[in-house]
Amino acid sequence: MSRDKASTMDADLQKVFGNPVPELYEAAAGHDAPPALAHALELRSFLALTEEQVTRVRDRVHADMDPDLDMDELSADKLRFDAQWLEAALEARDGYRAALGELLRTMPPPAQQSRPVRTAQLRATATLPPSAAPAPQRAGAAQARRP
Repeated sequence: MSRDKASTMDADLQKVFGNPVPELYEAAAGHDAPPALAHALELRSFLALTEEQVTRVRDRVHADMDPDLDMDELSADKLRFDAQWLEAALEARDGYRAALGELLRTMPPPAQQSRPVRTAQLRATATLPPSAAPAPQRAGAAQARRP
């Protein structure tokens, strides 16, 4: 699972959010987790997965180019496919790194992240139309004297 794999931006996440990545995943599971944390961890998971793909293709190309292998085992088609795969994986990795970096740059400082957001409470007011007939006096109510 990509949440258990390291990514190249884990240190940046820890710096911005103030906790190691495993603790950030635990915090994100809470009902009061900031949406930015969930977005950052989602991007981080995609990045970790993509970086794993880059590593697999790189290792496969290295293995295919092992000097101890028979030259007859080399396949230009296979290497072309791996080059295309590597290009796609590197492009995806660069995109996830850029998106996560931008999110982390636009985050408020950690001290401001934990402050609750205050919202203005709106009050509904209604005015009643004036009545056609005057309101009856209450029984037993004294009327004010006029000088």
